[in-house]
Amino acid sequence: MSEQEQRRGLAVTAFTFVLWGLVPVYWHLLREVPSFQIIAHRIIWSTVLVVGWLLLSSRLQWWKAIAAQPRALATLAVSSLAIAFNWGLYIWAINAGHVIDTSLGYFINPLVSVVLGVVVLKERLRRLQWLAVACAAVGVAWLTWQAGAPPWIALGLAGSFGLYGLLRKLISVDPVAGLAVESLYLFLPALGFALWSENGHGGAFFGGWGWRNDLLLIFGGVVTAAPLIGFAYGVKRIALSTVGVLQFIAPSLGLVLGVFFFNEPFDGARATGFIAIWIGLGLFVFDGLRRTRR
Repeated sequence: MSEQEQRRGLAVTAFTFVLWGLVPVYWHLLREVPSFQIIAHRIIWSTVLVVGWLLLSSRLQWWKAIAAQPRALATLAVSSLAIAFNWGLYIWAINAGHVIDTSLGYFINPLVSVVLGVVVLKERLRRLQWLAVACAAVGVAWLTWQAGAPPWIALGLAGSFGLYGLLRKLISVDPVAGLAVESLYLFLPALGFALWSENGHGGAFFGGWGWRNDLLLIFGGVVTAAPLIGFAYGVKRIALSTVGVLQFIAPSLGLVLGVFFFNEPFDGARATGFIAIWIGLGLFVFDGLRRTRR
């Protein structure tokens, strides 16, 4: 692979994580729309975009490749539920004033994935990785003690996305084609819910929410699918260790937005829990980079 392609992959991947970090502002623009309606339209329009893209670029070859793997179809059915739960909790949390909690969830996520690898895939951790997980556990325990309850939003986001990553790791499918199949599994329930809602059950897509919100809901398909396509493009062209470092752009931007844009409280006690988790992440990244150099 040429150096120019690697640079392009780095730029696309970094830009993708910047978009993911700024996306809370986009969903906040739709705060007048009920969260379940946003999720339904997000699924509908992203399905139209992703499946349309694949049909134009490779016709039905992507579907034939996955349909030939019954195990892949079954696994994608389960992973579609995991990502739908993740999307739903994420949007609800943003519009309910918990942007910092969503940031925490995606900071914790890499370490949750490590634990799932140990429990499910029987992977072995090195000493520094165990120390990283321990630091994150201390941070979560501290936040739980301070708040009087576990950070359920963060843990829900980290757990669901970690499960999603695990399921996708168990099968060998093209990332965009896999997303298309997951979207197709969710499409009919989402469309059915949207149509039911329009029939006097809280839906107001045709004018009730205003043309601005209608356009934002449609463009939400692009906001959902485009970064995933960009990620699939970039991750094939750069080292996985580089991806591991870049992935912290998104929750970092989310934390900044939560504090300075959404004006959510972030006192010293809460910062202490975050610092413990950041130390764990730092150890995790350092161990990965050191091993890559070797």
